[in-house]
Amino acid sequence: MPAAAPASPPVKGPRVRPVPAVSRALAILRLLAANAEPMTLKTISEELELVTSTCLHILRVLVEEGMVKVEAGTKRYSLDVGVLSLARSVVENNPFPMRVQSALDRIAERWNVTTIGMKVSGLDDLVVLALARSRGPFRLYVEVGSRVPALTSATGRIVAHYAGLTDVELARQFKSLHWENPPSFETWLKEVKSVQRKGFAIDRGNYISGISVLAVPILDAHRRVTHAIAALGVADTLTASKVQALATDMQAEAAGLAQ
Repeated sequence: MPAAAPASPPVKGPRVRPVPAVSRALAILRLLAANAEPMTLKTISEELELVTSTCLHILRVLVEEGMVKVEAGTKRYSLDVGVLSLARSVVENNPFPMRVQSALDRIAERWNVTTIGMKVSGLDDLVVLALARSRGPFRLYVEVGSRVPALTSATGRIVAHYAGLTDVELARQFKSLHWENPPSFETWLKEVKSVQRKGFAIDRGNYISGISVLAVPILDAHRRVTHAIAALGVADTLTASKVQALATDMQAEAAGLAQ
């Protein structure tokens, strides 16, 4: 019988940063994007802990700019087509999402794993740019555009390696991470430092119980990690020899994408 789907990895929701106007507008857009149904002013303001009048003012501007629409009868808000023009510009001006999708499709089909392409945005978040689902017995509840914690799982070990932080700074970052089966800091740090030698990182059931995650970096000309690709599969099926072969395949794809 197929294995039960594992618990979803934590995905960060909308947040409000200290730069008020722009960060609040972005938080509203992210919140609306995360909800399939239109939302009332009261729900939006409470969810984001915004003063209702401030939230209404921002929503009115977003409506005028075509980013948000409001239903005349119910006064509920949802995203409008204006966001599509921005998304289209990203795709047209940056071929990476399309190229990484092709690579993810090939790896997923060849190895029967779920693959994810992510943009590395510092130590806060990874943004999912593309994914290809496996035919396996588990389902990963993440979608394009999702933000996931940057330092967790296999990809997090890669980000930590290239971050240039001291062991003390890494220890402080490690305390804030969330896992289903947390590794010790000593084990995690050893795995972070092994990225230099291996060129990839692996998480064996720490982030999601029963699931192995393999990740490889995509580097720019200055050897900085800008993106990463990850493969997820049932731990029992990813033997040591298969992991090494899969990593080699992923590294070849990553090298092509880096160009």
